[in-house]
Amino acid sequence: MDIKAFFTLSYGLFVISSKHGDKMNGYIANTAFQVTAEPPKLAISCHKDNLSSEIILKSKGFSISVLEKETHPDLIGLFGYNSGKDNNKFVQTNYKLGKTGMPIVLDNTIAYFECEVVDVIDVGTHYLFIGQVVEAESLNDNEPITYAYYRNVKKGMAPKNAPTYIDKSKLEDETKPVKETNEAGSQRFVCEVCGYVYDPEIGDEYQNIPPGTPFSELPEDWVCPICAAAKSDFISEN
Repeated sequence: MDIKAFFTLSYGLFVISSKHGDKMNGYIANTAFQVTAEPPKLAISCHKDNLSSEIILKSKGFSISVLEKETHPDLIGLFGYNSGKDNNKFVQTNYKLGKTGMPIVLDNTIAYFECEVVDVIDVGTHYLFIGQVVEAESLNDNEPITYAYYRNVKKGMAPKNAPTYIDKSKLEDETKPVKETNEAGSQRFVCEVCGYVYDPEIGDEYQNIPPGTPFSELPEDWVCPICAAAKSDFISEN
């Protein structure tokens, strides 16, 4: 099977949030899409092991925050690579409660939807939640981020519980150096948390690291531009 074929499918990047009682949680998703026009219904996918699945099943509702192209990596790291079972993600987030009582993440958000669950489909590892839209608002005209941009430009990879997750071992051809080199300064380093690859030839434009900067010369407080993992969480690709 050609794994690269899956990368041709188009996705956005969103924060899906829900609340039941005093418990609320959210997660980064790239599967949120419209399935009907009248009445408008949207579908999302959530791993059964996620705390969010449990909350959505109980609350019968969720919100979708559409993220902008230049979304801060801290937000992606918080909602994509941290478990709500261990952290209250909303303590660190600008949000509001919508008309349905669902939390709506506002940081880096260009639009949001509030949905009431009308159907749940068991698809094996995940639940497919169908929600009827009860509220929607556009917040600004910024460009939305796409999963292709996140993967190809930001060098991010899908979290383990994402429906589009692919085991890193199957992507060896994609993550190995373009050319062999014995120069330590040209070695690429891989984030063990999210799979981002730091390439000295490219640098890190987001954090003002110019091309040609070896990994060893990165500031000690430098973090992964995708999931905000520490420099110590990187290992040599070689």
